[in-house]
Amino acid sequence: MSLKLGVIGTGAIGQDHARRCSQTLLNSQVVALIDINPASATNVARQLGLQAEIHADGHALIAAADVDAVLVTCWGPSHEEFVLAAIAAGKPVFCEKPLAVTAEGCRRIVEAEIAHGKRLVQVGFMRPYDQGYRALKAVIDSGRIGEPLMLHCAHRNPTVGSNYSTDMAITDTLIHELDVLRWLIGDDYRSVQVIFPRRTSRASEQLRDPQIVLLETVKGVRIDVEIFVNCQYGYDIQCEVVGETGIARLPEPSQVQLRSQASLSTQILTDWKDRFIGAYDVELQAFIDGVRTGKVGGPSAWDGYAAAVAADACIAAQRSGAIEVLDLPPRPAFYD
Repeated sequence: MSLKLGVIGTGAIGQDHARRCSQTLLNSQVVALIDINPASATNVARQLGLQAEIHADGHALIAAADVDAVLVTCWGPSHEEFVLAAIAAGKPVFCEKPLAVTAEGCRRIVEAEIAHGKRLVQVGFMRPYDQGYRALKAVIDSGRIGEPLMLHCAHRNPTVGSNYSTDMAITDTLIHELDVLRWLIGDDYRSVQVIFPRRTSRASEQLRDPQIVLLETVKGVRIDVEIFVNCQYGYDIQCEVVGETGIARLPEPSQVQLRSQASLSTQILTDWKDRFIGAYDVELQAFIDGVRTGKVGGPSAWDGYAAAVAADACIAAQRSGAIEVLDLPPRPAFYD
């Protein structure tokens, strides 16, 4: 029997998730939609050929008897409200990042889920489902390069909109590294510092770009992440792990090598959706399968909280220029 899904928010990511859940993935059916603009939800249902009810608000969708599980893909500041409502209704919920816009909000979700007594929340961090990151983690976990000592990473976008601000480099961009690097090496962050190299002339007035985030983990691993969101040349994600006995790198996305016009070239992607489209499919199929078998997995509410705590420290470090210490409590046994 197909899992009946309700989607809260039919913007770009909500529409894409509704498409994959109704047309690409197995054992799922979108039966309900809601958007702050009702015409958007109606148009998505028509474009995808969905026999879905358009609800008046997110709470009505969550309460609907025919909705088995909820996808929260709306405006970030409303995520906390709807995730908490889904937990209160005892319904599994997949929430796109951020889980909440503050660490305190994420903590409230963690506490509500623990009080419920069963995992219901999966956070939409897709990189742990990416084939390249999984291959890199397998090498690390195998011990082939020894214990990780350092990580050198980069997150580059060709360009960003004029409304993109310096703190968004953390909350919208680095947030993916903050999650996936914890998962990759099985370690939490202890401190962070942010430094700003020479500013690119391509950045808007309110944006300091590029920037380098320097993290230290509890085990002493040092991580540097370059964030450069106006690099011009493409969408480029890099990760190199330096171990005691070897080095492992995140593989490049599969592209055809071309010999043409007296040059040897490989195409570089320019759109993040193309880079991680496979990971989106895998993560949502995992959510669907987890709900159907009674065991939601993947990035947890605690992972969402840990990323938010780290992001808050990064923003503080942007402003202070100093090394900021993270205050992350011990992980509850509930999430072991």
